Amino acid sequence: MSNVTLKVEGMSCNHCVKSVEGAIKELGAEAKVDLAAKSVTVAYDADKVTVEAIKGAIEEQGYDVVGE
Repeated sequence: MSNVTLKVEGMSCNHCVKSVEGAIKELGAEAKVDLAAKSVTVAYDADKVTVEAIKGAIEEQGYDVVGE
């Protein structure tokens, strides 16, 4: 398993957490959102999921990935 922590803007509540974590789960990865740090840490299988796909899933939920 690989891990990446992304800086994400626009998350502010538990709905945001569930939206992001659910979108990442659909990719076959596990996410942990830290609202205070404005970050999402993702554990994923690099053979099955790319960081770009993870970023895209977060952005499709309406949040802005601003860095790693």
